[in-house]
Amino acid sequence: MLLQRVRSLFREVTLLKKASVTSKSFRSTITTPSGAILPEPKRTPFSFLGVVSSVVFGLLVGATISKNIANFLEENDLFVPADDDDDDDDD
Repeated sequence: MLLQRVRSLFREVTLLKKASVTSKSFRSTITTPSGAILPEPKRTPFSFLGVVSSVVFGLLVGATISKNIANFLEENDLFVPADDDDDDDDD
């Protein structure tokens, strides 16, 4: 009885795999079932100016956040750069 259930389950899985392979063919995404070619999809315009403005905005926000965090750390003496004058020693 258990063997029959396993066999039927295996057959169902095999049939589902075959069905999913045939339904996901590349040809159906560019043509209709009758064979007509579908129109070209809409393209979202994304100009060079949009890319440059988003990069500049990201850099400004990142620089502002890092400057504020550095000031906070220095005010609370969590991180203070050391003043090393070892470069002036010429013995």
